[in-house]
Amino acid sequence: MPYQDLIFEREDRLAVVTLNRPKRRNALSLGLMNELIDCLDSIGRDREIRAVILAAAGPAFCSGHDLGETVGGDVNAYRRLFDVCTILMEKLQSIPQPVIAEVHGIATAAGCQLVATCDLAVASEQASFATPGVRIGLFCTTPMVALTRAVGRKRAMEMLLTGQPIDAATAAEWGLVNRAVPAEELKGETRKLACRIAEASELTVAIGKRAFYTQIDLDQAKAYGYAKEIMTMNLMAADAQEGITAFLEKRPACWTGK
Repeated sequence: MPYQDLIFEREDRLAVVTLNRPKRRNALSLGLMNELIDCLDSIGRDREIRAVILAAAGPAFCSGHDLGETVGGDVNAYRRLFDVCTILMEKLQSIPQPVIAEVHGIATAAGCQLVATCDLAVASEQASFATPGVRIGLFCTTPMVALTRAVGRKRAMEMLLTGQPIDAATAAEWGLVNRAVPAEELKGETRKLACRIAEASELTVAIGKRAFYTQIDLDQAKAYGYAKEIMTMNLMAADAQEGITAFLEKRPACWTGK
């Protein structure tokens, strides 16, 4: 369907979703978040799409929530806003395809949360990241959830308490993004990563993504208990048997998604 604040494109087996509110620095309005949820939901049902690139139009990647929607409202309106934001973040991690953030500019507050939530992220050396809500009286509490899981406690607390931005090289060092690259190489590097993922069995990638997020917060014993069962069932899949056999026979695998 046509979107007002998003651009959806296909590049062979890749989906490219572009935030398209450049005049508002791609602020996450309620409308944009609902469109993004709908788009991701459609992508998740499309077995031809193997990976997703989340990009943005204009000079900024995403400035966070649309502050125009955070003044003069009542408690139910604010709860609705953060409910939808939470649904969006969970949707990014629940669809079977990996989602790669392509970050070319600033990503602040919920925009930083968006990057931290994506499965992978590639940033331009010109990008920067911050959670500056504390400076305007609104602590970045929901961004904190994703940020802490990406960079760890002390680094997250520094960002949250000071609002000080970090550059792309620091974001890569801290684990907020996978790598920082020159601006002119950003699209190429993001697509190289996406295409590498798209070479694998879509079933295996989906199993792995789901298993990653399930085990990550379990204690070690429970994580191993879960992971060994998933790996056992994975071996029962036709694609696993085909992939192993192809490796042993020194030939390319032929995936069926089963």
